[in-house]
Amino acid sequence: MPHLSDKIKNKTAIVGVVGLGYVGLPLAIASGEIGFSVIGVDLSAEKVKQLNDGVSYIPDVNSATVRQLAQAGRFRAYSSFSPLQEADVIFICVPTPFDAQKAPDLSFIKSAVASIAQVLRPGQLIILQSTTYPGTTTEVVLPILNQSDLTVGKDFYLAFSPERIDPGQVGSSGFDVHNTPKVVGGVTPACTKKAAAFLSTITPEIHTVSSPAVAEMSKLLENTFRSVNIALVNELTLLSDRMGIDIWEVIDAAKTKPFGFMPFYPGPGVGGHCIPVDPYYLSWKAREFDFYTKFIELAAEVNSGMPYFTVEKITQALNESAKTLQDAKILILGVAFKRDIDDARNSPAQRVIELLLKAGAQVTYHDPHVAQFSVGGNVFLKEVEPVKQVALSEKTLSQADCVVIITGHSNLNYPFIAKYSTILVDAVNASKAIQKTYPNIIRL
Repeated sequence: MPHLSDKIKNKTAIVGVVGLGYVGLPLAIASGEIGFSVIGVDLSAEKVKQLNDGVSYIPDVNSATVRQLAQAGRFRAYSSFSPLQEADVIFICVPTPFDAQKAPDLSFIKSAVASIAQVLRPGQLIILQSTTYPGTTTEVVLPILNQSDLTVGKDFYLAFSPERIDPGQVGSSGFDVHNTPKVVGGVTPACTKKAAAFLSTITPEIHTVSSPAVAEMSKLLENTFRSVNIALVNELTLLSDRMGIDIWEVIDAAKTKPFGFMPFYPGPGVGGHCIPVDPYYLSWKAREFDFYTKFIELAAEVNSGMPYFTVEKITQALNESAKTLQDAKILILGVAFKRDIDDARNSPAQRVIELLLKAGAQVTYHDPHVAQFSVGGNVFLKEVEPVKQVALSEKTLSQADCVVIITGHSNLNYPFIAKYSTILVDAVNASKAIQKTYPNIIRL
């Protein structure tokens, strides 16, 4: 029987991907594109059916490519883990949210690993990609896999390689699964070597580290770096607002410096599955070592306060027009967590809308990428409430007491929006090019 290294080299290895979301599906399809046969596993029967019908539900993955790989027999999706018995390399790409107390929720990882343990066989390589705290691979994943009679580093291989994906930016940023450098750390040197060998078939630049914990921490550093710098500019936004200074003009001036400065931008909050979550994973783990990440937690605190500031700006704008927030008709533009994607997880729009509804406002939204959107189910709004989507028209804009841009999608017609809005609060500077033309635009 060929060894794993030979299967990887000859691209006869079968690749399994658990979790076919924004991370797992691009990885699965990229593996198929370069010649591997791929088994995809997802608990969503609807996703599995769509993929096997050749339909991608993720903008960064082309349906035609999925169809082509399926017809060639190089990709098949399942809602069962049993087909992974045939896999030589298994990636775990499942969500890692936090609970209401901001403590890590590793239930998806534990469940996936427990299912993989049922089909674990000699020669398999397991690579965890889900963002998590340092120690997860060796303290959580390995003990579950060790319940078999197999020995890590000898009979099977285990490593951590953080996902690096920028949803909605494939083609515009120039980086995708095939050319983004990968970091990887294995439980043993043999694990690292096997994982690096496979990853190098997808992307040419592989950076190996001494342990899974280093790789796990590197991912948290990447995202905490963004969180802290976004918090810095958000705090300066609050100060600039009190001082009557345009923070956007300040940033434009500062970024003319060709060295020692990287521009970050304010907004109504941070969203997605990484930046709002990762600092809490790190601070939670740090307490185990009697260490308190004050700087990092302060940044998260600043960012979590931006939805409140956004609502304050809306309230102020309404008051200046002799209106109150209670019973005001508010139209939110963009509920995805970033521009030009359909992912609304942890979107700043969620908290902004919850605060508006709690204050008695009537809220509708428009987002060309997000067909359905709900808020609530927390301390702000006990019940989950669907938010009505409306078409973007002269009527819906003019009937709103205030229109608020939360996510600046590039396919929205901002001159049209500004022309027919009574008040337009722009939280992300999407209307930068037309602000001098329309005095009804108010920026954070």
